Amino acid sequence: MVLRKEFFDLPEGVIYLDGNSLGPLPRNAKARVAEMMQDEWGAQLIKGWNSAGWMAQPSRVGDMVGRLIGAPAGSVVMGDTLSIKVYQALAAALKMRPDRKVILSDSGNFPTDLYMAQGLIQMLDGGYELRVVEPEAVAEAIDDTIAAVMLTQVDYRTGRVHDMGAITELAHSSGAVMIWDLAHSAGALPVDLAACACEFAVGCTYKYLNGGPGAPAFIYVRPDLADSVDPALAGWLGHDAPFAFDLDYRPAPGIERMRVGTPPVIQLTALEAALEVWEGIDMQDLRVASVALQEVFIREVEARVPELTLASPRDAAQRGSQVSFGFENGYAAMQALIARGVIGDFRAPDIMRFGFTPLYLDKADVLAAVDHIETVMRDRLWDDPTFMARQRVT
Repeated sequence: MVLRKEFFDLPEGVIYLDGNSLGPLPRNAKARVAEMMQDEWGAQLIKGWNSAGWMAQPSRVGDMVGRLIGAPAGSVVMGDTLSIKVYQALAAALKMRPDRKVILSDSGNFPTDLYMAQGLIQMLDGGYELRVVEPEAVAEAIDDTIAAVMLTQVDYRTGRVHDMGAITELAHSSGAVMIWDLAHSAGALPVDLAACACEFAVGCTYKYLNGGPGAPAFIYVRPDLADSVDPALAGWLGHDAPFAFDLDYRPAPGIERMRVGTPPVIQLTALEAALEVWEGIDMQDLRVASVALQEVFIREVEARVPELTLASPRDAAQRGSQVSFGFENGYAAMQALIARGVIGDFRAPDIMRFGFTPLYLDKADVLAAVDHIETVMRDRLWDDPTFMARQRVT
C-alpha cells in the first residue's frame, strides 16, 4: 500500500496535482525542523556540527536518496542546487574525454541544463559544441565525436521518458560519458543507476521527494570513478581535510569530493524527515499506482473535456508521473482551476501539467479534479481578465 495521506499537511479542500513541481509538506518535517532549530541550533550552537551530525548530513541523506534511485551506499551526496550539480558532472565528463568536443542533449531537456552547458563552453573557450536534437533523434545522434550525452530522463513538459538503459548503452558503445538528470524521476518511477552504469546522475529533491522549496540537489558518481573524477568546483568541503585549511586544493576521497559549500542544514533536516515517508515503499508498487491514476485521468478528461489535447505519450510505459494537456488558453484555464482548489501548473506555450503522486492522491481525488476541469472548460470560467494576467511563476 503506497497511499499515505496522513503523512502530509495538505490544505483542506485542495486537490494537489503539482507534486511534480513542488511536493507538499510532510507533517514530520515541520516538527523535525522546529526541533532542530530549538534543540540543535538553539541549544548547541556551533557544537551542532559535531554533536548533531550536521557535517555528515549530506552523505547520510545522500544514501537515503540513493535507495530510491538504485544507487549503492556512498555514491550519492547532497548539496547546492541542481544547476551546480549539472555543472560539476558535465565539467568532469569533458575532462574524462579530452579528445572530444561535443556535448549532446535534446530539446526536451530542462533549460537550466542547457544554460549550464552553454556557460561552461564559453568559460572553457576550447572549441566545444552543444549539439541539441529532438528527443526522438538522440539515439541516432550518438557517435564517436560525442564527449558527453546529457539528458533529463523525463521531459518536464510532456512527461515523455527516455530509455535510460538503451541510451546509456549507446553512449558507452561510442565512448561517450553519460549524464542523467533525474529531476522528474527520483521518487516518481523506478530507477536503477547501478544497473544502468551511467557515469553521473543529478537531481533535485523538492518535487516528488517533498524536501521543500529550495531543497538541496544530489549528485551520483559511479563508484569505480569516484576517486578519480575532477569535481571542477573545488569547494572547501570537497577538500580532503577541510579543517587543515590548506591553501592548495586536494580532493576528498570518493563522493565527498563532489561537495562544494557549507551544507544547508535546515533544508537538509526537512528533506531527511521527508525521506522517512518513503520507508517501506516499493518503487514498483508506486509506479503501478501512479499509472492507474493517470489512466483514469486521461480517460475521463478526453471523454468529458474535448477542448483539451493530450500532449503526453499515450503509452504509459513512455510517460513519467505527470499528464500534460494542450490548450490555447492553458495558462488562464489553470488559474481558474487553482481558484477552485485544483492545483496543477502551466508550461509555455500551451501546456497544462498535472502530477500524480500516489502517496497522497487517490482515485476519488482524480475524479473530483476532472469534475472541476469540466466545469472550467464548459462554462468558460477561464475567460476572465483575472486569470489571463501572467504571474512571475507559472
